[in-house]
Amino acid sequence: QVQLVESGGGLVQPGGSLRLSCAAYGIAFSIYTVGWYRQAPGKQRELVATITSGGSTNYADSVKGRFTISRDNAKNTVALQMNSLKLEDTAVYYCCAGYNYWGQGTQVTVSS
Repeated sequence: QVQLVESGGGLVQPGGSLRLSCAAYGIAFSIYTVGWYRQAPGKQRELVATITSGGSTNYADSVKGRFTISRDNAKNTVALQMNSLKLEDTAVYYCCAGYNYWGQGTQVTVSS
């Protein structure tokens, strides 16, 4: 059974940092393009960042220069380092593998 498990969300002040992690079970994570998506209340889910099996990355314009996606194939994990967080980064963040497998999401709240 395939399972993606996100962790690392929480409450942080503007300008702060969080590191999200996505652990995969039941699939060879390394062969998939993995993406982080987010959904804020009342808004559509949007792409935040992706990383291919070869390590190429892509970011939404809104997070470029602040967020970094990385993967550790030995540990079957993908991380999202989020720096200089803004109020508008508040959302549930989801991990997705191969545009098919989704995690349950982790809440990120940026608030003063």
